[in-house]
Amino acid sequence: MHDLRVAVDVGGTFTDICIMDETTGLIRIEKTSSTRDPIEGIMGGVSKAGIDLSRVALFSHGTTVATNALITRRLPRTAVVTTKGFRDVIEIRRANKEDLWDTYKDVVPPYVPRRDRLTVPERVDAGGKVIEPLDVEAAHDVARILKRRGVAAVAVCFMNAYLNGANERMMRDILLAEMPDIPVSISSQVLPEIFEHERFSTTVANAVVSPVVVNYTSRLGERLAHEGYTRDLLLLHTGGGVMTPASVKDFAARLAGSGIAAGAIASRYIAGLCGFPNSIGLDMGGTSTDVSLAYEGRSRVTKDWHIEFGYPIRFASIEVLTIGAGGGSLAWTDPAGSLRNGPQSAGAYPGPACYGNGNTQPTNTDANVTLGRLGTDLAGGKVKLDPELARKAVESGVAKPFGLGLHEAADAIVKVANANMSDAVRLISISRGYDPRDFALVAFGGAGALHGVDVARELSIPVVIVPPNPGVTSALGCLLVDMQHDFSQSCMVDAADADASEIEAQFAELEKAALARLTHEGVTQKDIVLQRSIDMMYRGQWRSLAVNAPQPIGAIADLVQSFHAEHQREYNFRRDSAPVSFFRLNLKAVGVVPKAEFAVHKPTGASPEPVGRRRVWFEGSGLDTPVYQRDDLPCGFSFQGPAIIEQLDATTVVPPGAAAEVDKYLNIIIRVKE
Repeated sequence: MHDLRVAVDVGGTFTDICIMDETTGLIRIEKTSSTRDPIEGIMGGVSKAGIDLSRVALFSHGTTVATNALITRRLPRTAVVTTKGFRDVIEIRRANKEDLWDTYKDVVPPYVPRRDRLTVPERVDAGGKVIEPLDVEAAHDVARILKRRGVAAVAVCFMNAYLNGANERMMRDILLAEMPDIPVSISSQVLPEIFEHERFSTTVANAVVSPVVVNYTSRLGERLAHEGYTRDLLLLHTGGGVMTPASVKDFAARLAGSGIAAGAIASRYIAGLCGFPNSIGLDMGGTSTDVSLAYEGRSRVTKDWHIEFGYPIRFASIEVLTIGAGGGSLAWTDPAGSLRNGPQSAGAYPGPACYGNGNTQPTNTDANVTLGRLGTDLAGGKVKLDPELARKAVESGVAKPFGLGLHEAADAIVKVANANMSDAVRLISISRGYDPRDFALVAFGGAGALHGVDVARELSIPVVIVPPNPGVTSALGCLLVDMQHDFSQSCMVDAADADASEIEAQFAELEKAALARLTHEGVTQKDIVLQRSIDMMYRGQWRSLAVNAPQPIGAIADLVQSFHAEHQREYNFRRDSAPVSFFRLNLKAVGVVPKAEFAVHKPTGASPEPVGRRRVWFEGSGLDTPVYQRDDLPCGFSFQGPAIIEQLDATTVVPPGAAAEVDKYLNIIIRVKE
């Protein structure tokens, strides 16, 4: 009987596991320490949770393996084969800098050193015509050289291959004939789009992580199968879907950044359950905060992202902004004498001053302990907090230097952290043309519910949603995703010259490839959903906007009007008289995975008593505040702030003036008054 769904999110400190019973919809959680080999931590958590893998219908996993490999550069030796004369495209980059004014800060070197970037004579022109066939003899020489060097992967990146990949495919076949067991990534398959550096960079990133990820997913799949799991391992990718190990070899870089996408998916889903199609996710952990946005039930997606500056990975990714604001973020004074917060962090060790491990600098956790918002226990009593050490850190680090009282100083630390998070929310909402007043804020992560209402008030967001298990909500996101792949094809033509039938034919080719991919992964025809969009821009621009496209393509004029409307929303500007150009056709292929229903609870009418009371400081006033245990709060229970709700993985603060209610899914819905 397959009646369990399991999701695993591996973090730097903890491995979080969510187990859902398909029959009842009930969810239970397990946390275990992460290990050097993530597989050991996963299997240890599965054992600790008492999961019978033979009963598991779906095992979904958000992994940081690809991300960590790129960050640490612990990468297998990889080679690049490119067109003669273009050996240094990935080193020249865009010649821009992360800090425009820092003359001396160099961009990190490419993932593949110059000695392993080899060239062959071949050329395709800007129209896709082969004007110089691949030099087969030179190609065989390159293949033999790379075999002698013992490379573990190869990226093939030829000029203008996005229009015609025939030469790349021939080069791949020659390489595989010489080295049949290594992964070969070709740019015409990985990213068939214009802009050489972005296409080359994405293909190289895909190649360098492929051996790492393939090895990891193969070993994990074997361990799960050995313990009784009989289905495909599903791996969360940055686009917000999952893919099976069968697709990993060709698209390994899609797993770079997969962990942060899970939280965005979960926050969008939870907000939808609560009746809010527009939502902002605030995932605040120990070191950083991830902010995401969903509008009309869809997450914002971007192709402008990277793991290391200068080397873009142009796969579609859920847009998530990450800032250095977490429970362990340090409060410090800058040279101008202003109070700052983060991105420096006390980390898991020594951690905040109240952990008692030797740190004396104040952190957000110390400030919250000093204000009474956090108690003396975390993680169900596994972590003890020392209020006296917290107060000493706040006193010496902020109160004395700024001439403030103890609680005034702690409040200042929290307010600076809230301001940093509010700025991140503004970047992903107001600067994108969205009004935060039209959204609900989903506060999760270990510290999100501590700060959620304050951030919402700063931005006039009317509602804050705190999920039942805030600390493991990202793992929950892995249970809520479908199989998904993104396909694209360049289509550079003015709208005035565009032919709807030709565009429809190009979409048909993309759909053919999408159906083949999903069918290969075992998705049935009835569970496949195809979503079209077209990237468009005003003529002369090089940044484009995605516009939803109908099936079949109708009047071109309708697409142009949709673009004007989208441009107005995004930039508060439109120019109907300006000519419009098409840039790229996009297809999102979704294989719908059946979702288990969350357990629905009925109001009991019960009014639980607080488990205690303590003095908590809000805006300079110490108030006698009830403390509730989250597990005691039944569906339908409503209460007014101030209140503190404690649970195993998080603490929720409901300040004065806010009203809270527990809904049928046991989310806490907090109505915020300005």
